[in-house]
Amino acid sequence: MRLVAPALAAWATAAWALDASGTRVTWVVVASLLAALGAPLVQRATRARTGTRPGGARRPWGAWSAVPLAAVLLCVAAAGTSAGLRAADVRRGPVPALARQYAEATAEVRLTSDPRLTRPGVRGDHATPRAVLLNGEVTRLTRADGTVLATRTPVLVIVDLAHRGTTGGPGDAAESAGRSPWLTLLPSTRVRVTARLVPPLTGGERIAAVLRVRGGRPPEVVGEPSGAQRWAGRLRAGLREATEGLAPDARALLPGLVVGDTSRVTPELDDAFKRTDLAHLLAVSGGNFTILLALFIGPAGLAQRAERRGLAPRLGLPLRGTALLGGALTLGFVVVCRPDPSVLRAAVCGAVALLALATGRRRSLIPALATAVLLLVLYDPWLARSYGFLLSVLATGALLTLAPRWSAALRRRRVPPRPAEALAAAAAAQALCAPVVAVLSARVSLVAVPCNLLAEFAVAPATVLGFAALTAAPLAMPLAGMLAWWAGWPAGWIAGIARTGASLPGGAVDWPGNWTGALLLAAVTAVVVLLGRRLIGHPWLTGLCALLLVLAVVRPPPLTRVITGWPPPGWRYAMCVVFPVESTC
Repeated sequence: MRLVAPALAAWATAAWALDASGTRVTWVVVASLLAALGAPLVQRATRARTGTRPGGARRPWGAWSAVPLAAVLLCVAAAGTSAGLRAADVRRGPVPALARQYAEATAEVRLTSDPRLTRPGVRGDHATPRAVLLNGEVTRLTRADGTVLATRTPVLVIVDLAHRGTTGGPGDAAESAGRSPWLTLLPSTRVRVTARLVPPLTGGERIAAVLRVRGGRPPEVVGEPSGAQRWAGRLRAGLREATEGLAPDARALLPGLVVGDTSRVTPELDDAFKRTDLAHLLAVSGGNFTILLALFIGPAGLAQRAERRGLAPRLGLPLRGTALLGGALTLGFVVVCRPDPSVLRAAVCGAVALLALATGRRRSLIPALATAVLLLVLYDPWLARSYGFLLSVLATGALLTLAPRWSAALRRRRVPPRPAEALAAAAAAQALCAPVVAVLSARVSLVAVPCNLLAEFAVAPATVLGFAALTAAPLAMPLAGMLAWWAGWPAGWIAGIARTGASLPGGAVDWPGNWTGALLLAAVTAVVVLLGRRLIGHPWLTGLCALLLVLAVVRPPPLTRVITGWPPPGWRYAMCVVFPVESTC
């Protein structure tokens, strides 16, 4: 637990320092270092004045230890230094200067992410053109006067896919966008683009400029991707091919659940997962890696014992061999699934666990989580402002702290162990994550806990079978297709739960989408938890509250008509869709 305070201090410092002035960051770093160095001297002087020895009688000030405070201050200094230097690198150089002038230039960009297609939109009376988004680093910049500059600046590339000669309808435009050669590029590929540079919308972002590439010309590739990325690309392409024959929802969801490929996810399916708070299942996350690691080394509590489980002891692997292979699995998982915030958090937690396994030391999951947060924030300070990283840490913290206590409380009230654990895990994660989700979506899902409970038992088989299909695809595509077909059943079940929950009329309620609304929801959640502790001892009253909640969510038409008078008797419903306008009456 001693690592929790340094990790939180580093997190808060990095989030603040990203858009703070260099002078303020320098003062904070220097003051933290001086305070960290002076804390032991103050403690020694205090002990000498009070006559207290390190092993003597405990006194409120004499027994105070300077080590925890010094550790917090050193982490503050380290986080401030890391965030300040990274932010300064983004704000200086030729790329931000040209972006402030809205100048055009030719740049060589090394891609750092997979290409992703924007969702279709409507502006006024016409549809907005779709675009491809790519993150990258500008390595060489050629100005309009011919000056060539070497740099290393993070940017966002937006490729407009609108074709001036296109005369077809919106379906033809969408099909043309889906076949764009820009979507086939892999991370680490180097391309040359001629674009207009514009500054980012807000300060404190990890990109120095936005490169807007006009026209539908194919990309000019000047450097091939690395061997690791080509290998990962073949695996991802093999999984897409293996899932071609599945039902539409399973075909769209399974690649995202396994490797984070959400290119087939439709806007309707994406909205259904968001309305039911199942968005963490749309793309690969730390939970999927936890399943794979548990399959390999078994339960964490038995990993160092003679009765340890998992595939590793059945293969005759010693503890150090298990740690080495687990490290290779971790690295391969990050490369194939891409370093998203939740993936990085789970990978670092797993690496800490494997290191403890190799050295024979006991470990605790909360210090492992704190270590992961500290290392990742120091390595990539922009994670301190990532909502995905925040939700991942909150969900993991809820599973490690609240869920065991709530599960024990449910078991004391004669709830079977397995249902008690599942219900406690879903409720704890929802309690801590709901305020942040409300900030992002401006609504609160009333079906999140039951939907997560119903979908949870299908995640493990879909993940394991999906990764088996991913591994088998380069070797035997028929076998990969069969494994994908089996994995499609639990994936389809998850998608069905999301669509059913989203279709309920009272499944979500509007909520203020700001931090004031988040604090209000946190207070409401605390009140509900306190009332729930009292209600759970009264089965009849608990059942009545559950029935009222079900009626509020389902809203059966007869009951709704009695209460609101709508819909009136003999009503009719009509819909007319003329793209992009939709009207109902």
